[in-house]
Amino acid sequence: MTPPANSGSPPDAGSPRLLRRGKVKEVWEISPTELEFVFSDDISVFDKRIPNPIPHKGESLARTAAHWFELCAREGVNHHFLRLSAPNRMRVRRVEVVEHPKPSSHPKRQFIPLEFVVRYYVAGSLWDRIQAGKVPAPELGFPGGHTLVYGEKLPRPLFEVTTKLEKVDRLLTFPEAAEVGGLPSGTLEEIRAIILGIDGALQREIGPRGLLHVDGKKEFGFDEEGRLMVVDTFGTADEDRFWDARAYAAGEFKDFSKEFVRQHYRRSGYHTTLTNARDQHQDEPPIPSLPPELVTEVSHLYTGVFERLTGEPFSGATSR
Repeated sequence: MTPPANSGSPPDAGSPRLLRRGKVKEVWEISPTELEFVFSDDISVFDKRIPNPIPHKGESLARTAAHWFELCAREGVNHHFLRLSAPNRMRVRRVEVVEHPKPSSHPKRQFIPLEFVVRYYVAGSLWDRIQAGKVPAPELGFPGGHTLVYGEKLPRPLFEVTTKLEKVDRLLTFPEAAEVGGLPSGTLEEIRAIILGIDGALQREIGPRGLLHVDGKKEFGFDEEGRLMVVDTFGTADEDRFWDARAYAAGEFKDFSKEFVRQHYRRSGYHTTLTNARDQHQDEPPIPSLPPELVTEVSHLYTGVFERLTGEPFSGATSR
């Protein structure tokens, strides 16, 4: 795909209105049925926005997401993507955000205020919970007495649901998720099946490029006919975790995601300080800036992940 030239100005169709400014993107109202996402070069970890912008990050996310929505179309999965309006901008079908939706048997044009996570390997926050003694091996499908090891493949995909609109994501039980999302009976099972189908197709595409899909999160809404559809973005270095398959086979974990950034803040001690503050309901410490050399490295990470995932050159659409 070759999107038009980049621009840092607001969308120019009609009289757009800024609906929401998140940690890494803005949402603009284009019409009663259409929105535009503007992806910034900001980056966030642990629900904290890092002071440094990352060059080319917004473009890499928008173009990667567009690539996967095209895969959804080929797989017959309903989604909200319409087109890229610029390298860092995406036009989508509109859904309304209701923080506390009322239960409905046939909701329409409505965002589900939940994040759906599927994990295929022991990594990330799952590993943190395992180390804290919060997740025993049998809950993950391993036999009793099994010693969990970082990086091992799970016997079965782990489907989890968290809050979306709260300040800090909170893991939910399935009954809690159905209540928070105002979901009709059976919707969680349907969402799980859709995600597994998408992820299967995604892995079949990236496998020949030497990548493993470790875990990822997705968001959903209901379209104008009340059908489930994939919304927001997925399959990027922000939402998903990928490993180099050859390194994994050699017992190494070469990460293609913003886990690289998370690990910097773990090593620095910031993550421990932040977690302790949250656990004790104290003021959260501001997140420090990334060192300049890491900003450059992270920028190359994002453009490199785009190329590995899509098989397309990053510089093909716009000059750096």
